[in-house]
Parts: sequence; C-alpha cells; structure tokens
Amino acid sequence: MRNKWIVWIIGGFLWLSSLQAWAQVDSLLQQADRLLSYKAYGRAIEAYSQLLSEQADQLTPTQKITVQSQLAFAYRQVGDGPKAERYYRDALAANPEPNPQLLLLFAQTLVGNGKFQEGQKMFERYEQLKDKQPPRTAITASTAGSTSASARKEPVKYRLEFLDFNTSGEEFSPAYYQDGLVYVAGKKGGSAIETTGSGGGAGYLDLFYLPNRNNLKVNSILNADGTTSRPANPSPRNDRSTESYSRQTPNDSPTIPNFGQGINISEGLGYAANASSQNVSKRFSQTLNTKYHEGPATFSHDGTQIIFTRNNYNNGRASKSSEGVNKLKLYTAIQENGAWTDIVELPFNSDEYSVGHPTLNKSDELLYFSSDMPGGFGGTDLYVTRFQNGKWSRPVNLGSTINSKGNELFPFADDAGNLYFASDGRKGLGGLDIYYATLANGITVQSIEHLDAPINSPQDDFGLITDANRKAGYFSTNRRDGSDDIYRFVRESSLYGCRDLTIRLYDTFTDQPLDSVSVVVKSSTEGQPDQTLVSDQNGLVRICLPGSNAFTFKASRDGYINSTVGFTTRSLVDDQPSRLEIGLLKPTVPVDTISDAQSAPAPALTRSRIQGTVLGEHNRKPLAGVKVRLRNECDNSTREYVTGADGHYAFDINEGCDYTLIASKPSFGTNTSKIKKIAPKAKPKELSADLKMLSVGDVVTIDNIYYDLDQFSLRQDAMRELDKVVATMRKYPSLIIEIRSHTDSRGDAERNKALSLERAKQVANYLVSKGISRRRMATLGMGESQLVNNCTDGVICTEAEHQRNRRTEFKVVSIK
Repeated sequence: MRNKWIVWIIGGFLWLSSLQAWAQVDSLLQQADRLLSYKAYGRAIEAYSQLLSEQADQLTPTQKITVQSQLAFAYRQVGDGPKAERYYRDALAANPEPNPQLLLLFAQTLVGNGKFQEGQKMFERYEQLKDKQPPRTAITASTAGSTSASARKEPVKYRLEFLDFNTSGEEFSPAYYQDGLVYVAGKKGGSAIETTGSGGGAGYLDLFYLPNRNNLKVNSILNADGTTSRPANPSPRNDRSTESYSRQTPNDSPTIPNFGQGINISEGLGYAANASSQNVSKRFSQTLNTKYHEGPATFSHDGTQIIFTRNNYNNGRASKSSEGVNKLKLYTAIQENGAWTDIVELPFNSDEYSVGHPTLNKSDELLYFSSDMPGGFGGTDLYVTRFQNGKWSRPVNLGSTINSKGNELFPFADDAGNLYFASDGRKGLGGLDIYYATLANGITVQSIEHLDAPINSPQDDFGLITDANRKAGYFSTNRRDGSDDIYRFVRESSLYGCRDLTIRLYDTFTDQPLDSVSVVVKSSTEGQPDQTLVSDQNGLVRICLPGSNAFTFKASRDGYINSTVGFTTRSLVDDQPSRLEIGLLKPTVPVDTISDAQSAPAPALTRSRIQGTVLGEHNRKPLAGVKVRLRNECDNSTREYVTGADGHYAFDINEGCDYTLIASKPSFGTNTSKIKKIAPKAKPKELSADLKMLSVGDVVTIDNIYYDLDQFSLRQDAMRELDKVVATMRKYPSLIIEIRSHTDSRGDAERNKALSLERAKQVANYLVSKGISRRRMATLGMGESQLVNNCTDGVICTEAEHQRNRRTEFKVVSIK
C-alpha cells in the first residue's frame, strides 16, 4: 500500500509539472501573439523562436504550425526572406491540408527570394485550394501587424486645397516628375470611348505638365475641422473653353477604359474629352500625345524614362481585340535632348486585355499596374513585375488580400515601399475609395487601410500620390461638381495611433548593451496600468506608445543605479520611429571638476570617454531630463544624451579634438563647458565633468561677500568674489537676478533694512562697472529679517557668528 501511495504522489507531481509546462507554453504563445499584434517584430521573433527551441515538446501540432507561420510572417516584416521561407516550409510540411492564405504568403515569399518557378507552382496550388477551405485568421496577413483605422483613437486629420488649374473638364491621376506634376486632362465629349480601333479624334485625353508644383495657386481650402476658407488671393476657376458639353454617357471613364465588355467604373469619371481647344504649349510632349488616350504615367526616379498608358496604337495604326475592342497597353520611352524617343510597348501587353495605370517603386525595379487579364479576382486587379536581366518578368497578381471582386485601380508606390490604390469592391464611403497597403519586399500584402475623410468621400476618389510618411500629396476626386479635379492635401495630425519606440539599455562605462534590465513604463493617463518590459540580449526594449500622452521609463538592474527618463508623444505629427538610450551607471564617487577620473577600476577603455553628473547649482542634487549635447569642434558633429534620475551622462570622444558640452533644460540656464583635446594617439582616458545648472527660483549665496559692521562699502575680498558673479552673468546672457543683501540683528531694524539696500546697490554698481546691464538686476534690502543662525536680539554671539548674517545673495528671476 505504501508503494502505491508513493507512485500516486509521484504521478501527481508529474501531472502538476505537465500542467505548469502547458500553462507556460500558453502564456508564452499569448505573449508572442501580442507582440506580433503590437508590431514588435524583433521581440515576437525571440518569443516564437523560444517556443520552438525550448517548448517544442509541449506544443500541439496545431500550435506548432501556428508558431512556425507567425514566425515566418515576423521574419517577412523585418525583411529576412530566407528565414521566412524556411519557417513557411516547415509549417506547410507539417500540414497536409494547409490554409490557402499560408500558401499565398509562401508563394509571395518565394517570388521575393527570386524563386519564380517554385513560387508560380505555389500560386497555382493556392488557386486550387482557396475556394475549398475558409481562411484561418491566426495566420492571415490582415490580422498580423494590421494598421487598420479602428486601432486609432481618432481619424487622421487632413487639410485639402482645391487647386486653381482645375477646369470644368477632367484633371486627374497626377504623377511626380522633376519639380512638377504630370497629369491627365481633357474635356467631356459626346462620344463613347473608342471600341472599334478606328481612332477617337480630338475627344481623347492627353498628358499635361506643370513644371513647378510649389508655385501652384490654391482656389479654396477645406480645413481639417470641416470648415472652408479661401486663400489670401483666390483665383476664379479656369475654363479652357466656353464650349458646351453633352450629357455624360455610361461609357465615360477616366480609369482603365474597356477592361472587357460591360465594365464601367463610375459615371462620374468621364474619360473621353474634346481637347482641341487646350493650349498646345501646356501639352506634356507632342511625341507622346496622340489622337488616342494617353495616361496615367509614371517616371523613373532620375526622370529619364516614362512608362505610360495608351490605347493599343503602334506606328500610326490602332489594333483591336478579337471582340473588336481597342484595349489599353503600357508603353515606355526614353528622354533624349528634351524629347521622348524609342516608344515601345511592354512585353506583357495583349490585344485581348487591357494593361494600364503604372507606378514604379523607389528603386525602379518593381512596376505595379492594373489589368483585367484572365485569372484575376474581379474586374481589374493589381499586378507587379520585376525588372531583371534587362527585361520585365512575368506579372504576378498581388493576391486576394488586396484584390476584390470589384476593380482595383490607380496604384502608387511611395518611397517607403507601400502601395496606395483605388477600389470600388470594398466597403468604403462610396464610389471609388483610396486605400493603403503595406507590403513586405514589395510583393507580400501585409495589411489594408481605408484612408480617412476628407480624402475619401461618397464620390469617386482615386489617383493619390504622396511622400513616404503621407505628410502631403495630391489626389483626384469628382466630389465638387461631377468632373474630376486634383486636390492637394496636407496632413495635420499623427498618422498612427501609437508610436514605435526602441529603448537601448547600456553600461555607461563600457557602452556595452545590458540584457535583463527591467523597465517600468508609467503613463500620465489616469487609470492606465504600468507595464514592465525586460531588455533582450542586445539591450533593446521595443514598445508602441499611444499618442497624446507622456511617459516615464524607470530602468533597474542589480549592481547599477536606477535611471528614469521621460518621453512624450503629445503634439507629435511626424511618424518616424523613435529611439531612446538609457545608460545605467555603477556607483562611483562624483568629481566636481574636469579632470582625469579617479573612480574605482573599470574595464579597460578602448576609446576615450567624457562622463559626469548634471547637478542643481543650489542644492547640488542630480537633475533628470537634462539634454546634454557634445559638439566635436573638429567637424561640428553633435551627439545628444538625456539624463535620468541620477543626472549622469557619458560620451565617447576622439583624441586630438576639442569638444563643447552644452546642457539645457526648460526653466534652467544652459550650461556650456569646453573640453580640451586629448593628445592625438594618446592612451584612451576617462574624463569627468560635472555640470551645474541654475534654475529659476534658486537663491545662491555669494561666498565671502561680507561687510564691516555698520558699513556698506565693498571690501577688497568681496570684489574678488563678485568677479565670479560677473563671469556667471556673462556665461548666461539671459540671466536676470535679484540681489538680496542682509544684515545682522544688532542695531535698529529699520536702519538695518536701509543699510542692506545700500549694500545691494553697491553690488549692483560693481557689476555694472564690469559691463553687466543694470536692466538684468534688481536690488532688495532684507535687513535682519532672514538670519541664518540664532543670533537674534539679546542673544550673545561671537563676531564670526554675526558676520555670517551680513551676507549678499542673488536669486534667479529668469533664465533661458
């Protein structure tokens, strides 16, 4: 019986251990998924990798496939295609019935890694499975790392400017070219878009060029708050012609016309135009514009190559499809001596389907376009082709994440590698709406975001171009009067609901990263719980901070002094990821002057270093939040450091260069100190420079400014001390002080007050004699009202004790 009890007890412990192991796996898996949703891809990779390496035995088969898939996706996010391919392979090898979305991501990864044949096979396998199995949200691109608008607390704010060059005709689909804009323009005609191949006469659209987009005049403004206003000198809307125009027909469309029979994007987008009355001098190029449609277009980043949309028209002859339709094609031309030459069509064009709306990525390596070629998901889909070995590759459909059953049109690739496009196949505000897609390696669609109003409206909105951060740009819309116009937009709020922040924790002496540092994140928002993060092996902590908030980061590690640094996301409109460095210091003896440091032995230096503590001038306590800048006088380069609660800073320096230290903080005087150069090729040294800072309200006693009994004239020793005040006033040109003089308690109180005022005036006169403006000082006689000891009336004190009360102080009234 005893043995059975032992066996039962041991079995119970094993069962409890298993429960603990499973709980640990679930906890780590949840943490990894949460990190991925926060877009903390580096930490998510570490968590998923830990699960596969240390807890693989506790993972169920389904969990393991999920971990491998999510790990592959995280590697795609950080641009590591080979590792993403490896884990997608592992996930698919363990899954006999894979999720179609997983196949799509794997196919796109293969193409991104240059494995086009295998990638095409995976695309074909994906096509076979996509209708047989519902997607699992755990591994879809739309749920992993999405930046949907719903994650933000409030919409992004934009100001719209209606530009003066718009007419009653059509202006749409702008493109950046040199310092100007190239756009598509024409006037509405009564005929339908050409479908027979016999030409369209003067009723078609051309490309036009505005050489300087910075000089564009604004007709009216739609402010971010919804109000409208006018510029200082508005101009009336131009009409290039007074002709009357016939009613629109269902065939009018400024998108890709004739993408097969029966495809009409929107009646509000008229593509046919009577351009005969337009100013010929404004035409972009007679070598490009023909009697057929030209545009939209895109340009190489050096401006020497154009890729543009045109009806199927070569060598003066139009061609048509087997159904008698004149389709659209993409053409390229090279600029030579100010003219466009060598106009040739791209190899994937076809007489049987349309290809148009081109956009090149930043490197001119990838070309995105819209097409109704067979095998798509809807009317028109978005495709991408890569320029390799002097030719364009076979186009690849960007997949169902971005393409819908409707029409995807007007793509634009920004310099960050993201893709803007218009679609009428999603739940937008109405008509064509503009969307934003994040891409990995230019091919894999990670997430889709619908742009906020007022960029999108219930009417048609399309053809947006912008910078990498969407700070400003241009787009087309027919919201004003049914005809297409070009608007300029300016963003007036942050783009995201949170701000990516990377914190580096390091040892201030060795500059080596510190792992296992605990960082407590406190928010100024009431009720917001604290977060505790731990630095990784590279000393990094990553977090996405909500906007319009302030935070403190308290870093702690055994053997180091705690360090606290503040950070705020209030009023930030830029969207660049932020980086913060927090140095942790081992306890040392502070040094008050610039000299060779005499602290405890530290690891051998490989570079010279300057370090010190920023202290309050009055209380000598360390100051947090001080921005310390180090300027190299050899090349004028500057580095910055923000002090923590210990007031410490540290910089590596180069031998042979003088340096300037500049410490600044609001309500404190900026302290500037010179650091003499260390001899070139000298052995690395560690210098210590403690910086003291004056603050508004500080009361500083001037050492040894004493007076003879019942006298107000300055003694010789006082003048020597006042010279230090002169130096301080010169060091802080904005410093305004209040000179306070005191007496001891002997004699009449009223007379003592008058005597102290005279003493204060004598100090002021001396400072003025040294060139300090009298407007920078005020004098105040304190008399015997503020004794520093117990030597009041009736108390017997020594002469030395009384003299301590006969002193002069200055109070900082204002300083910058």
